[in-house]
Amino acid sequence: IHDRKGIQGKVQLLAGGQTTDVTGEWSVFPLKLDAPLLSSLKWKAGEENAPGPKFWRGSFKLTKVADTFLDLRTWGKGVIWVNGHCLARHWNIGPTQTAYLPGAWLKEGENDVVILDLLGPEKPVLAGLEKPILDQLRPELDFARKGSKKGELVLKGQKAALETAFPAGAEVQDVKFTKPLEGSQFVLEMLNAHDGKPFAAIAELDLLDPEGKSISHASWTVAYADSEELTGEDGSASNAINGQTADFWHSEWKDAQPGYPHYLVIDLGAETKIGGFRYTPRAGNNPGRIKDYKVYAGSGFVREGK
Repeated sequence: IHDRKGIQGKVQLLAGGQTTDVTGEWSVFPLKLDAPLLSSLKWKAGEENAPGPKFWRGSFKLTKVADTFLDLRTWGKGVIWVNGHCLARHWNIGPTQTAYLPGAWLKEGENDVVILDLLGPEKPVLAGLEKPILDQLRPELDFARKGSKKGELVLKGQKAALETAFPAGAEVQDVKFTKPLEGSQFVLEMLNAHDGKPFAAIAELDLLDPEGKSISHASWTVAYADSEELTGEDGSASNAINGQTADFWHSEWKDAQPGYPHYLVIDLGAETKIGGFRYTPRAGNNPGRIKDYKVYAGSGFVREGK
C-alpha cells in the first residue's frame, strides 16, 4: 500500500525565481505531542494570519459547563488540546471541521486551549456549536488532491503491443502477453466503455512479471492521465496503483465529462520485463467499466510540460 511519509523526492529551495536542489544526509524523527513537550513550549505574540506550522495558545471563560462542538473551520490541519486533554485532530475539510468537547473536560472560569496547526489558520478563532458540521466537505481545500503531472502524451507512430477487449463484469481480469514486453513505462489506452458512457475507472492496475507474479509498485508513479475527477470525489489517477481496491481512478465527471479515448501512463522507475497485467474494475454496478483497449510498453511516451 502506498502510504509514504517523510521526504519522498527532491528537496528544493525556491527563491527569487531560482530553484536550488538541496542534497545531503537527512534524519527523520517523530515529534512527541505529549505533556512534557507542551509544557516546554515558549510562548510569544504572533501574527493572526501567519502561515506555516505553529503552536497557538488561548483561553476562554465559562459560567456554565456543558457538552459542545468546537468550530475549527477557520483553522488548517493539526491537533487540539483543551485543559491538558488531547481532544482531537482537526482538518478544515470533511467531518473534522468540528470537534466534540465533553463538558467533563471543561470547568467554570478560565479554560486553556492549545492548537498545533500545520498550515496556518485563516482566522485564529474558536466558537462552540450545538451541532457538528458534517455536510460541508470542501474538497477544494484538500492539498493532497493535486492531480497527476501534466505533460504531452507522445504515441504518434507507436505500435500497440496488444489491442483487445475486457469481458463485461466486475471480476478481476488477468491478461497475459504472448511474449513479455519490456520498458520503463506502461500505457493503457482505453477506447470505450461497456455501457457506452464517456467514463473510465480502475480500482487497481497491477503488472505481472513473466512468471505471472505481481511486480512491486514501490517505484511507480503516474506519468500521465488525460482526465481524473478531483472535485466530486477523490478519483486521482494515483489510486489506480496504490495497492488498494477500496478507492479508484475515475475520469472527470463533475465539472466536465471528456469522452474516450482515455489514457493512463505508469512510470515504473526502471526498465522492467512485463509478462502481463491485472485489471480490477471499480466495484458495484457503477459506470467506468472499460471495454476495448490498447497496451504499449517502452519509454518516452510522455513529454514533460513546461
